[in-house]
Amino acid sequence: MPQPSQEARAAERRPTLPKKLNDFKYMSFDVVGTLIDFEGGLKSTLIQIGAENGVEVDGEKALGLYRAARYSDATDLFPDDLVRVYLIIAPELRLPGERALGERLRDAARSWKGFEDSRAAMAELAKTHRLIAMTNAQRWAFEYFSKELGSPFHAAFTADDTGTEKPDPAFFEKVFAFVESEGASKDDILHVAQSQYHDIGISRKLGMTNCWIERRHAQKGYGGTIEPENFTEPDYHFTSMAGLAEAVRQAGG
Repeated sequence: MPQPSQEARAAERRPTLPKKLNDFKYMSFDVVGTLIDFEGGLKSTLIQIGAENGVEVDGEKALGLYRAARYSDATDLFPDDLVRVYLIIAPELRLPGERALGERLRDAARSWKGFEDSRAAMAELAKTHRLIAMTNAQRWAFEYFSKELGSPFHAAFTADDTGTEKPDPAFFEKVFAFVESEGASKDDILHVAQSQYHDIGISRKLGMTNCWIERRHAQKGYGGTIEPENFTEPDYHFTSMAGLAEAVRQAGG
């Protein structure tokens, strides 16, 4: 039998965890940033626009500008909001302030890729758990993301469906109601996400068991995701979806 990884051993021996990974019936997932590489997608399009206009775009600077523009009082639903965001950040990046380019940034979401480990990990996890998507993206974009991931979800909740965005507790309440309709409860869900601000902190406050996928473990800062006021120590912690899938495999014996 293969030996468990250091990540898997560390997760399984934490004494405060109420359940082992395979004891959960459901896994709920943040999608954009956890499974889909939205930072890579944003940077790629902005760098392309820059190259076409003789401008070198710094990808990390672009993410910082995006974050500041995205999280304001004037936001629209994501990724439609990328049109507005582009028009705000374009001058700072020395890019043309043309609405058509903002629409190009928005429409590029249709071709955003999953992280290299996402599709295989989700296929494996779908064998042992019911997978639920919980995304702040609109339904039109989620349909592309789901296809990119191999359509692994048992159910999906988008900003269109819930009328709100995480970290609003109301978003999570929609999911709780759904699993209750299937005879389960929030205690049967492991919430998996990369965003401390949108997911890990609020899931802890709502009494869920959570799993932090630290996608930016080799990079400084929070990239395109807003920084939380306080860091929340997760119940489970991996730097990849592959790590989570391996831990589930090991937990199953």
